[in-house]
Amino acid sequence: MDWVVLVCSGMLEAVWALALDRAEGFTRLLPSVVFVAALVASMLGLSHAVRTIPIGTAYAVWVGIGAAVTVSYGIATGAEPFSWAKVLLLAGLVGCVVGLKLVGES
Repeated sequence: MDWVVLVCSGMLEAVWALALDRAEGFTRLLPSVVFVAALVASMLGLSHAVRTIPIGTAYAVWVGIGAAVTVSYGIATGAEPFSWAKVLLLAGLVGCVVGLKLVGES
């Protein structure tokens, strides 16, 4: 269950990162509120997960998921240019996250 919470928290990291971009220096109310709510929920989830998952592993997974989702969203919406190099690097990042999960169980 803690791994599920960690993955959800990593996705919420992407939500707050994207909301931060849209908040335009906290001058826009709705994106600012989304940023704060997603940030708090993401941190609560991370703090819950580190009760049973080592902090180094949990943090790397949390950041990796957040980064991968943020870049993928940027590519999907056209905010970032597509390249096969990015796709391969994102696949490598996701592979590393999965690898950390697998070696954490041994």
